[in-house]
Amino acid sequence: MDHMKTASIRDLRYRFPTIERWLRAGETVAITRRGRRIARLAPESTADAVEMPDILGRLRQIYGNKILKPSTATLLRRERDERW
Repeated sequence: MDHMKTASIRDLRYRFPTIERWLRAGETVAITRRGRRIARLAPESTADAVEMPDILGRLRQIYGNKILKPSTATLLRRERDERW
């Protein structure tokens, strides 16, 4: 017996966040149209997932706790915010 979650095309359109949660949890979802299965959505394998680099850790490694001067863009934004 198949214990796959099912969703209609209408569910894909109006309840996609729920279906996305199922996929992220590792569930396979059968897509139906008028009560008949027409497709199957399967989550991407986790082995192929690319890890995001630790940018903040890398910056701390390079600069330590050193406080950098604000950029010109930041100074301009502050100046404009003070006027309004």
